[in-house]
Amino acid sequence: MGTSRHAVLAEGVVKRYAEKGGGEKRALDGFDLAVRPGTVHGLLGPNGAGKTTAVRVLATLLRFDGGRAEVAGLDVGREPRRVRSRIGLAGQYAAVDEVLTGRQNLEMFGRLFHLGGAGARRRASELLERFDLADAADRAVKAYSGGMRRRLDLAASMILAPDVLFLDEPTTGLDPRSRGEVWDTVRALVAAGTTVLLTTQYLDEADRLASHITVIDRGRSIADDTPDGLKNRVGGDRIEVVAADAADLGAVAKVVDRVAGGGLVMTDDADRRVHAQVTDRVAALTEVARILQDEEIAVEDIGLRRPSLDDVFLRLTGHGARNRDTVEAAA
Repeated sequence: MGTSRHAVLAEGVVKRYAEKGGGEKRALDGFDLAVRPGTVHGLLGPNGAGKTTAVRVLATLLRFDGGRAEVAGLDVGREPRRVRSRIGLAGQYAAVDEVLTGRQNLEMFGRLFHLGGAGARRRASELLERFDLADAADRAVKAYSGGMRRRLDLAASMILAPDVLFLDEPTTGLDPRSRGEVWDTVRALVAAGTTVLLTTQYLDEADRLASHITVIDRGRSIADDTPDGLKNRVGGDRIEVVAADAADLGAVAKVVDRVAGGGLVMTDDADRRVHAQVTDRVAALTEVARILQDEEIAVEDIGLRRPSLDDVFLRLTGHGARNRDTVEAAA
């Protein structure tokens, strides 16, 4: 994989689009990214942030206007053909032919990659076994479940056993079971040595799969850390209490404030919810529960909550991961 210590590297990458009526829009505006080999790296951001544009640039599908980028140790701008021979790409929707069987799809892709008849058949059989599709290999893809189609699409992207695999929102539209199947497949690929750059709007997906996450907004990287590191930026554990009666909300807030030790206590009148950050999570929960019981204040629920990646989005961008009104036009 070349001599670079990064499987994917972008430094100050710019991608401009002309807008109707004149002017230009920067889909990428000084974008930075560094992905370690043999990992799943999440690229997260709301619609319009530039995620798909970044993937298309790194996969040599779009020319960029500034900065530099390397994939598998190769310069994306100067060596696009060599980069293509080292990568795989699976877009948001499966790109397989529903009329053909799974085996025929993979053999077709193998021939397109110039493996020859025998080589394409051999590689198809290997991938069908690897992606747990051997039993369905000779059935038409239109009879496959969503998860099976996605696994076949991933298999097609692995025809040349790429060093780096770009997955652009790979589980869009899948049910929970199918998403789990795709997650297992991604983990197996990484265990075998493939580096995966994953774009997703499903924050639980990034949390489960990625060892490192870059948050992108308005074409720029605005945060880069491990999932736990990003969550720690929001704050530590929080205690949450839901009052049984809205009239008791003030009393509950006083109890939480007393135990939280002067930290910021927040109340939500609509949900009858009180929450505050705490340091000793178990001791705080026990003490709040004891005082509420002693003072005979009825509650509907009480518990501890860790910050989520959605909390990170709210803190960093001012909106949730899926709540931007703009849509990534050319991205």
